[in-house]
Amino acid sequence: MKFIDLDKWSEIFQSIQKHKLRTGLTALGVFWGIFMLVVLLGSGQGLQNAIELKFKSDAVNSIWLYGGTTSKEFNGLPKGRNITFDNEDYEVIGEQFPEIENLAGRVFLRGNLILKYKDKNLSFSVRGVHPDMIKIENAIIESGRFINDEDQRQRRKVAVIGSIVSKEVFEDEDPIGKEILIGSTAYTVVGLVLDVENDRSQREIFIPISVAQVVYQGNDDIANLAMITGDMKEEEVAELETGIKNLLASKHQFHPSDVRAIYINNRFEDYQSFQNLFLGIKSFLWFVGLGSILAGIVGVSNIMLIIVKDRTKEIGIRKALGATPRSIVSMILTEAIFITSMAGYIGLVAGIMLLSLMSGVKSEFFLNPEIHLGVGVAAILLLVIAGALAGLIPALQAAKINPIVAMRTD
Repeated sequence: MKFIDLDKWSEIFQSIQKHKLRTGLTALGVFWGIFMLVVLLGSGQGLQNAIELKFKSDAVNSIWLYGGTTSKEFNGLPKGRNITFDNEDYEVIGEQFPEIENLAGRVFLRGNLILKYKDKNLSFSVRGVHPDMIKIENAIIESGRFINDEDQRQRRKVAVIGSIVSKEVFEDEDPIGKEILIGSTAYTVVGLVLDVENDRSQREIFIPISVAQVVYQGNDDIANLAMITGDMKEEEVAELETGIKNLLASKHQFHPSDVRAIYINNRFEDYQSFQNLFLGIKSFLWFVGLGSILAGIVGVSNIMLIIVKDRTKEIGIRKALGATPRSIVSMILTEAIFITSMAGYIGLVAGIMLLSLMSGVKSEFFLNPEIHLGVGVAAILLLVIAGALAGLIPALQAAKINPIVAMRTD
């Protein structure tokens, strides 16, 4: 039994050599279809990677609350009142909704404060936060620790710095345990944090919110509140949002239906909407790519029909000499699969190479374009199936050729 029929392959290459131009143009159609499919899907993945990175910068199952301005009169109070959160809001929400896994407030100190260390004077953003903010912002502690409950209760002058702050201030020194001046107040660095969101996040300094309120604000206002909903279902999260809004409406005296009094950003809903959007985009890209491949397959089928017509007399002689319809079908199918697979494989490799070059592009909305292994395997299987389908009709037509009629053909 022959594993490789050299005679058959010799005939296939002779046929390709005889129809070089038509074969080349047909192969180009298949090449372009696979190439475009890979580039389109890879570019779509690059866009998705960039957007997903933004979501990963904070916990996906998080809710963020921001104070707004009332747009409705309520209980004799005029519209246009600013709603500002405070420590009591933080405490009441934690007490009333124990199902919340993590809860934290944040204070943004006005302007950038000057950080002094030895002979360096640099300007950075300072944030006052509760300990749970590390989990909500999904940041990574590179060394040391984050602010803890004791720091918060005792109003310790401790600071956690971003990775860029560490590089610019301490260079090669270990920042943990070092004393720095933020404004005119001394702090001990207890941690180094990395936030993958962007460079701006890594230029921030975190201190206990209790310290920020006393030293810099002189009040217990909180800029915004955030929480993690854990494994709560979508319906439970919706009920939680409603409950929190009703609680805050009662405390701050605004109408519960006033959508401008407070703003609620449910990142899980945003993430789900984002996933549905990209599912639609990927489906469209597959549609366009498969359409291009289909055009190439039609081209392969057409050229195989032409080849069968040109070789009608030869096929008739083969059948007269005892060639079976199966052997005729096998020869035509093998040639179609070979042309399709080789052109498609080259298109696949060229597409991956282009994506590799595109990976050097750094953009806020485009990151690491790639195709997954499963897509590559699916493309290869698609090529084999497409080649078989492209050659099937010509092969069946060849198998039906009447030897006597074929030998009379000029």
